[in-house]
Amino acid sequence: MSRLFNSIVRVCVRVRLSLHISIISTAHPALKAFVCGSLSGTCSTLLFQPLDLIKTRLQTQQNNAKPGAPKVGMFTILINVIRTENFFSLWKGVTPSFVRCIPGVGIYFSTFYSLKQHYFLERAPNAGEAVLLGASARAVAGVCMLPFTVIKTRFESGCYNYVSVAGALRSVYETEGIRALFSGLTATLLRDAPFSGIYVMFYSQAKKALPQEVTSSPYAPLVNFSCGMVAGVMASLATHPADVVKTHIQISPSHWSTADAIRYIYKEHGTGGFFRGAVPRSLRRTLMAAMAWTVYEQLMARMGLKS
Repeated sequence: MSRLFNSIVRVCVRVRLSLHISIISTAHPALKAFVCGSLSGTCSTLLFQPLDLIKTRLQTQQNNAKPGAPKVGMFTILINVIRTENFFSLWKGVTPSFVRCIPGVGIYFSTFYSLKQHYFLERAPNAGEAVLLGASARAVAGVCMLPFTVIKTRFESGCYNYVSVAGALRSVYETEGIRALFSGLTATLLRDAPFSGIYVMFYSQAKKALPQEVTSSPYAPLVNFSCGMVAGVMASLATHPADVVKTHIQISPSHWSTADAIRYIYKEHGTGGFFRGAVPRSLRRTLMAAMAWTVYEQLMARMGLKS
């Protein structure tokens, strides 16, 4: 496992070298954090996009299902997509995911780095401060990239026949207005800000509890990934209801407010409706976050910066 992550880091470093290394090496530390975050987001997005598509399809089919209809599981969705479309349809929506995640993760990590260097230069943040730090960085990135989140959700749902990200943005803007591109903002922030806050808290506290010789050993990537897995599971389960509400709103923003969506989901599907798609989302978010943080920390270390 350690060899795997070291290989990923080496690939990302080689990509970075092609990005005018002479410019990056003299750039502001926040820009370096942006580059590291963007590269880590590229790796994790490409690997785990199928899980996001399955999660969105599960939530969409639940919302469109008639009361009393049999529930559909993630493996049924997986087989159905491959059978009725093709294997590579599991990566449908990967283009808007790239457009959203590559700069979005970069914005997140550069904001996180800047805030941490400004407020916690002399000491490590405690648990409460870690929550605020992660939530603040995610809120900034979430607002900036929300239009692409809306388009990504629609691509994955299978309910729209958009050809390109630019065409989808133009279509939504012309037919539904600018507000549709920011639909689900409240639900998105209720999902992403707490997720990142909870994640950073568990991640930092788990690393702090380990001996220094373990976290700084050759097995540091594996340690970082393991801590990220634990943090990701906790954060994913805590914020999944907001993800269900967000998907419901963004598929048909003209019909739903956040409160209306919550009432409808509870009335039609009960409490369990708020956890539809929790397994694929938890797998994806946990693995993505763990890998992104592992690659980010290794790249920052290679650049001589404290993450």
